Amino acid sequence: MTIHESSDLLKKVERYEAAVHELEAAHEDVKDVLMESILFARWQQLGTQLGFSAVDPAKQREEPNRDLQQLNQQISAMSESWAH
Repeated sequence: MTIHESSDLLKKVERYEAAVHELEAAHEDVKDVLMESILFARWQQLGTQLGFSAVDPAKQREEPNRDLQQLNQQISAMSESWAH
């Protein structure tokens, strides 16, 4: 193997390693998004089973004070259920 071939091979290996690291990082990003979505969906399902309604955090950011009355009702319902 010549010096030129070795240099070329080294560059290809470095590009490959960088691509692998980028792919691993993208995989972690996608996994985090999916886990967040799955956990929110499960939390929403459990809340529905308990008689509460969940608000999507993305929608909540648009109107942060929209559901204060509903939140107060939910807190009252939780307090009553914990009292029994």
